[in-house]
Amino acid sequence: MIILGIDPGYGLVGFGVIEKVKGNIKMLDFGCITTSKEDNLSKRLEIISQCMHILIDKWKPDEMAIEKLFFNKNITTGIPVAQARGVIILSAQEKKIPIYQYTPQNIKMALTGMGKADKKQMQFMVKTMLGLEVAPKPDDAADALAVAICHSQTNLQMSGRV
Repeated sequence: MIILGIDPGYGLVGFGVIEKVKGNIKMLDFGCITTSKEDNLSKRLEIISQCMHILIDKWKPDEMAIEKLFFNKNITTGIPVAQARGVIILSAQEKKIPIYQYTPQNIKMALTGMGKADKKQMQFMVKTMLGLEVAPKPDDAADALAVAICHSQTNLQMSGRV
């Protein structure tokens, strides 16, 4: 099974593609979709949509896992992130890919056993679980791989099907 993990954003969208075969996972690809601060939000959303279609066509994922939005203090940036997340979900839905969502705590718990794990712990676990020599960079890509790994290991009843 091929899983596309997504860490949503509008400046950077992290993505990670893993394959799960007989309980083992391996990394196929990771990176970020980047949009320019010079472009207006509509243009940035268009770029995200186009890039998502390219990723989906290239890897043909069986399922997509995406991080649920978490609003801490700044709702102003949360709104464009939510719009980007909608574009990402629509891109997968158009290709009839089942979509699952996980909270940051679900992801941390699945990888470390602790719902309050920090970035370093998460990066270490992504690196270790995928058998990589170094943690993936940038952080958004590592986060997306963590979402995909979480999905590969989590009872799907715990996730929210979008």
